[in-house]
Amino acid sequence: MTELLSKEAFKAAIKEAMQGRAAKDASFSLAWMNGELTREHFCRWAENHFYYVGPFADYLAYIYANAPEHAMDAKDFLLQNMYEEELADIRHTDLLIRFAEACGTTAERVMDPTNVNPVTRGFQGWCYATAMRRNWVVASAALIVGLESQVPDIYRRQYPVLIEKYGFTEDEAEFFELHISSDEVHGARGYEIVLKYADTPALQQECLEAVRDAADMRFSYTKALYDYYVQGSSKTAPQAVAA
Repeated sequence: MTELLSKEAFKAAIKEAMQGRAAKDASFSLAWMNGELTREHFCRWAENHFYYVGPFADYLAYIYANAPEHAMDAKDFLLQNMYEEELADIRHTDLLIRFAEACGTTAERVMDPTNVNPVTRGFQGWCYATAMRRNWVVASAALIVGLESQVPDIYRRQYPVLIEKYGFTEDEAEFFELHISSDEVHGARGYEIVLKYADTPALQQECLEAVRDAADMRFSYTKALYDYYVQGSSKTAPQAVAA
């Protein structure tokens, strides 16, 4: 990319970079929406999802620390996002644990990192590395646009199925309903920040690559849930093998 794209063209390029990589189309998501999963499968999903989203405020904190003082609007948004994750009416991970317990697992299992598969471990590591080491705008593109902005489209499909097909109560599935609205706002603000502060052709190109990578990571993470726990009929996460 040799020329700076207009905001409209850049936003269109970001959306195009995510095409064909949406986690809502991964095998585990499709099985979820088709009513093909069991509560045991949801236990494994919750244990892995906690490992990925549990540190989300940490990822945002690293981006906040790397953001310059002149980007105060972006820093304020990152703080607000962290507040909503950890300090608002109820911590988001507490809602996730509530759902996990309704599925039949325990808070102890959810918070035990040995109960996740290797792809989820790699996903979390990628999130940390991106937040800590990449330019703050590029990290925002990856984690807020590439990952967080996907959530409303995923959960709009999955939440009604949880109630209507799988028999969860609205209280048990509150984690999903909350994120349909909150992450729609976060995703929109993420786009605004990236469109504003990716102000060179090089930064725009880095952001496009980061969004593409983020979508690939979330798709691979979601597909691996199907490979390990549905197709593989594994009842627990694979245990690490000693070297």
